[in-house]
Amino acid sequence: MMKKTLLLILAAFALTSSGTCRVQEENEGPATELAAASIVVNGSTLSVRNANGSTLEVFSLTGAKVAAIRIDSNEKTVNLSLKKGCYILKIGKVVRKISIR
Repeated sequence: MMKKTLLLILAAFALTSSGTCRVQEENEGPATELAAASIVVNGSTLSVRNANGSTLEVFSLTGAKVAAIRIDSNEKTVNLSLKKGCYILKIGKVVRKISIR
């Protein structure tokens, strides 16, 4: 059931996107420590802030998990060695879409 839901979401994303991916900010309800997590993308380098103790998960657009990285400090820089393309990043309930060029 979860895979079907994820595939439907990814299919809807693919149909509505204009061929470009960019980081998408989401506003969540009340501010919590997890909601304050931020991800800054510069090429294939990610800077993650305010996510100490969480796990950064990286998914391809097909829903396959391609990486899981433990965030062990308040500010962490991660160099992703991924192929060019669009990916989905998830830290707890915070989800972002990115493009590696």
